[in-house]
Amino acid sequence: MQAMLLAVDRVSTWLGQAFAWLILLLTGLITWEVFSRYALNTPHAWVLDAQIMLYGTLFMMAGAYTLAKNNHVRGDVLYSFFSPRAQAWVDLVLYVLFFLPGVVALTWAGWNYAQEALAIREQTFSAVPLPLYPFKFVIPLAGGMLLLQGLVEIVRCLQCLRDGEWPSRGEDVVEVDVDKLKAMVHVKNEDIEALDRLVVPPVREERP
Repeated sequence: MQAMLLAVDRVSTWLGQAFAWLILLLTGLITWEVFSRYALNTPHAWVLDAQIMLYGTLFMMAGAYTLAKNNHVRGDVLYSFFSPRAQAWVDLVLYVLFFLPGVVALTWAGWNYAQEALAIREQTFSAVPLPLYPFKFVIPLAGGMLLLQGLVEIVRCLQCLRDGEWPSRGEDVVEVDVDKLKAMVHVKNEDIEALDRLVVPPVREERP
């Protein structure tokens, strides 16, 4: 069971990281359009629509990835003080009451939405229209991946209720632990304080 859960984590992580490269394409497109518009005086009518579709794809495909890393925004002022079992109960109730109905509706409606767009070969409303129906299929894809990852999180809640502790997750990029970093390079706090005194000498108070 744990291997299957981690496999879904890896798929969500791979998709999130793969689609994250769109930020480079989006940045390049915006930079080029600004230069073209203000330096060359040749704006392009289709660029705004392309920007919206790229950002929308990036945003939607990050949902399952963020859930796999347990990084969605949570009002954890009290949550962090709960025991693992109490946290699991809270998460399980919220998943069943709110998450599952909402994401199932998103995926179902998104699939119908994309099918209709494909049937009419929907395009953007601009002087230079772009095909819109491929972008519409991102909605059910993102919803389906988010639903799959949500089911994995529900299983984790059940495991935590059974075992009293949260099961492991796949590893990913994390914030730098300063203490571990100092231990890796064999730096002591005394060395840092001595270096600080060399760079910024202490301020002496002058008496009148």
